[in-house]
Amino acid sequence: MNQEQKIVIIGCGAGGGTAAQFAKKQHRKSKILILEKGKYPQYSKCGLPYVLSGVIPKLSDLFEFSEEWFKKAGITLSTNTLVDKIDVNKKKVIAKKDDEIIEESYDLLIISTGSKPFIPPIKNIFLKDKLIDGVFSIRTIDDIKKIQNSVKKGKRAVVIGAGFIGLEIADNLNKIGINVKVVEALPQILLTTFDEDMSKIIYNKISEKIDIILNSTVTKIETKNGKINQLLIKNNKTNIEQKIITDFLILAVGCRPEVSLAKNIGCKIGKTGGIIVNEKCETNIKNIYAVGDCTEFLDFVTKRPVQIGLGSIAVRQAITAGINASGGNYLMPKGVLQTRTSKFFGLEIAGVGPTMDFLISDKIVTATFKGFSLPPYFPGGKPISLKVIADKKSGKIISAQAVGNNAAQRINSFATAILAEMTIEDFKKLETAYSPAVAPTIDIVTIVCDIISKKLKIK
Repeated sequence: MNQEQKIVIIGCGAGGGTAAQFAKKQHRKSKILILEKGKYPQYSKCGLPYVLSGVIPKLSDLFEFSEEWFKKAGITLSTNTLVDKIDVNKKKVIAKKDDEIIEESYDLLIISTGSKPFIPPIKNIFLKDKLIDGVFSIRTIDDIKKIQNSVKKGKRAVVIGAGFIGLEIADNLNKIGINVKVVEALPQILLTTFDEDMSKIIYNKISEKIDIILNSTVTKIETKNGKINQLLIKNNKTNIEQKIITDFLILAVGCRPEVSLAKNIGCKIGKTGGIIVNEKCETNIKNIYAVGDCTEFLDFVTKRPVQIGLGSIAVRQAITAGINASGGNYLMPKGVLQTRTSKFFGLEIAGVGPTMDFLISDKIVTATFKGFSLPPYFPGGKPISLKVIADKKSGKIISAQAVGNNAAQRINSFATAILAEMTIEDFKKLETAYSPAVAPTIDIVTIVCDIISKKLKIK
């Protein structure tokens, strides 16, 4: 690689910031410039909910790399810089920093523009093109600052959306004494990440702590003195309406890829709305890469395109794009596993691979087992529920979901198995660590696979 080449990165989230670091590691002479539209350097968006309860004491604790850190690393970071246009022919970007128009040339470009919160079509949600007082999306540090101010003034909250973020927000508000209700339009929580039987286990546990209103939609906001006062909620099945008084409303109904810049220069946009990238994280336009929430990639099992929404995948894409932009040769796996986890209301959950909604039922075999984290005779054992899905023809493991103690670490084992294309017969023989105070003689991960093995033999 020519040491005079310049890499420009649009966005300094987990994707953009990581891409810059690995581009620099790959080639120390690379000239790297990050253009970030916000006022903050790289910070953890995944940690935002935990600031509300004080689990993470200060918003500043979320900063992963400061402007000074980037400077010492030889990376130029320009905050408050909004890129308006990319000129592919002249290989330059046009941006606005404060009130000044600036132009920056590039040899290679990495797009990491992230995503934007989806705002549901609720009557009266906007006032003069802004969310009405008391209604908040959750995507940035500034969003959390606004919610913190509302928490000081009110004690009732409604969260729309029972996905990971919505339930994490609800948990952290509950921790500080806020009366929280969660409204979910679908008939179950965590619909896109857990199967119905596993979702039911989670629902039964957390509905002991907060109210969860399923299969219902917020249709209208009613205000008092210019601020949210109550919500009109309609049951999607019965059409019965009810009113809920609330002091503030938090929108956690997902995000949409921010692809306007990429679309304008002719980057191919996929079925999910994200920028299509290959295993090197290249777009269809030469010398332009894309990473993170603004992209889509293939699912490892189904080979269908999926929108990238997990920070862990964004970072892996960023490593790939950064190395390749600096002259390396690094490839993503032939698909993403979508290994996911969270913890709320004291319950750890995790999963890897597609849910049954994305699989053909007569081509798979499943098993679910409920066990404990310790041998039956040892005190302190905690319950674990584990579900595994295998391909009926090949016996390969294709998906797993866990609820309970050390769910994430057990799912990490299955992520390894899926990537290595291991079969149930191989995995059930896994030698797991054992000590009465730590783990049972035969772990639940092999027991559930033994159940599937028996089913495969009589298929």
